[in-house]
Amino acid sequence: MPDLRIYKARKIVTMNPQRPEATHVAVRGGRIVAVGDAKDVEHLGVAQIDTRFAEKVILPGFVEGHSHLFAGSIWTFVYIGYYERTDPDGRVWSGLRSTEAVVSRMKQALENLADGEPLIAWGFDPIYLEGPRADRKVFDLVSTERCVAVIHSNFHLMTVNSRTLNLVNYTADSDIEGIVLGEDGHPNGELHEMAVMFPIMRRLNIDMASLASNTQGIQAFGRVCNSVGVTTATDLAGNYNPENVATLTATTGEADFPIRLVCVLNALLQPPEETVGKARALQLLSTDRLRLGAVKIITDGSIQGFTARMRAPGYLNGASNGLWNIAPDQLALLVDILLQNGVYTHIHVNGDEAIQVAIDAIDESLTKNSAVNHRTVLQHCQLADHTQFRKMADLNICANLFSNHIYYFGDQHRTITIGQERAERMNGCRSALDFGIPIAIHSDAPITPLRPLTTAWAAVMRQTAGGEILGADERISPYEALHAITLGPAYTLHLDHEIGSIEPGKQADFAIVEDSPLDVSPQKIKDIDVWGTVIGGSVHPAQAIPA
Repeated sequence: MPDLRIYKARKIVTMNPQRPEATHVAVRGGRIVAVGDAKDVEHLGVAQIDTRFAEKVILPGFVEGHSHLFAGSIWTFVYIGYYERTDPDGRVWSGLRSTEAVVSRMKQALENLADGEPLIAWGFDPIYLEGPRADRKVFDLVSTERCVAVIHSNFHLMTVNSRTLNLVNYTADSDIEGIVLGEDGHPNGELHEMAVMFPIMRRLNIDMASLASNTQGIQAFGRVCNSVGVTTATDLAGNYNPENVATLTATTGEADFPIRLVCVLNALLQPPEETVGKARALQLLSTDRLRLGAVKIITDGSIQGFTARMRAPGYLNGASNGLWNIAPDQLALLVDILLQNGVYTHIHVNGDEAIQVAIDAIDESLTKNSAVNHRTVLQHCQLADHTQFRKMADLNICANLFSNHIYYFGDQHRTITIGQERAERMNGCRSALDFGIPIAIHSDAPITPLRPLTTAWAAVMRQTAGGEILGADERISPYEALHAITLGPAYTLHLDHEIGSIEPGKQADFAIVEDSPLDVSPQKIKDIDVWGTVIGGSVHPAQAIPA
């Protein structure tokens, strides 16, 4: 059989402005050899002509620049979110629209637990629910005999029952930032950020690293990616020891594994110098399907969780300002060390104060050393204003914007967290592009469902779940949105020389879809069916219902 394969399609959208559309793409050894029409590939010699996509559209494989590998195995816990979701095995979990429904599902889950086993749930977000905010008393209704821990949808907050508070001895005298007190002066069960969540996670064996590094969970994540057209996805961020790197290498190296993985080290798990050394050591372990060596810094928390760091006027409802996961002076030191040593860096920033602190840290470092092609990425970067975007452009900073927030949380941001004016500028893709900032857009799965065509739709339409248009002036075109889920994130991951577009020399990574997002009405982009993917020239029909 010839080693040259030519795929024929109804249309190929290349994202290469020198040849934006084609009908044929030739592949040899996992790489693209030629792109064009039939005449452009017929001179290549004996080839196998593959016509299975003759009535379909080939796009560059989608690149998910901000997701989490534990999205494949978080379903080990009980889903209690507001929106309907589908797990990697195709089970549909209905959304829960009241606190009573949350308690009911959790009580049902007790039937499957062994004696003494804690009940862990995830996806909760009280900002959607009317009435008093759920606290330990609500989850005492689920059980007082066993520990109950509820991870919020943003993964920056947790609410637990009284038994769990007692397990870690959190009391009115506990002088630890992040323990929320009730009107009676005692902990009400809500915990903000990792410093206060970790002791409970450790005792209840809520181990995100294990969820992200077991073979079945990695395979489930791969199936979900394949089903939505993703050929490269990130784990942003984790703690990678020799054992789980070996598992990741073996799993991604299997012939039927359908994606490339980019795994980004959590920079806050060790001192700065150790972070540099570990990142460099991990980079040496990279393979064709597994890329290591970049790092992520988590600065603030979640806007809807009221733990993001905000400039004046702060939160609309008067909530106190959020929390720092790393103090600004420590952030400046860490950023400087990483940039000096050429470590590719991603910085989680949600609130506009956190954005400013990150920009200032990068600016200060670059005045001392010229970090060539640093491409530092501000992840989420949700509340950046024009002054901040302008400075980001001056410093060659990239932005990976959380456009899914407009749909999933836009109504709540408008009415509860930050108000109409600031909500309209959230995830300002138009502004970022107008200032010349390289952008990507993302899902942050499992926080929101991993489906790049929906993420693109959100950036194009800016429509909330309630049907409102939030910041019409920040809309981008379908082409710009397609770029932001292909070549854009490839650039932020320093992989644009390999993936993100369909042109000779690049990896033969494609998303196979029924229609082009450039040809349907913008409102229909999210409804385009995905047939499957091609990765390195190997065909992978979709295996799972999108989660």
